[in-house]
Amino acid sequence: MTVDRIAMTEKAADLLRELRTSHGKPLMFHQSGGCCDGSAPMCFTQGFYIVGPTDVHLGDLDIGPDPEIDPAGIVPVHISREQFNYWSHTHITIDVVPGRGAGFSIEGPTGMRFMIRSRIFTDEEAELMAEEPAR
Repeated sequence: MTVDRIAMTEKAADLLRELRTSHGKPLMFHQSGGCCDGSAPMCFTQGFYIVGPTDVHLGDLDIGPDPEIDPAGIVPVHISREQFNYWSHTHITIDVVPGRGAGFSIEGPTGMRFMIRSRIFTDEEAELMAEEPAR
């Protein structure tokens, strides 16, 4: 059994599908390290933000395929290794709420913003996570 580190709400999935259509490209997230947008999940088109060797892949969000734009329908989620060290004990759910984020994430003009909801892993989940090295 594996434990997912990342999930999304249905409202977030709906907005991701809208953004994929309007931008015409597959999407990805990078969990911000607390600069301009605090600890905001930053959404980009794939290839715009370059994931580096110090980033950790938290997991993938499945928003369903779009045959013309994104046959896989997968939105990878990354976080810096330094921030991962602080958040490694938490399950992250990406949600969306009305408002405007402060910057670089592509949902800004929609009047909505992505946000993180988190919870501490249960003891059972933590034990399972200890058996799986971070990627």
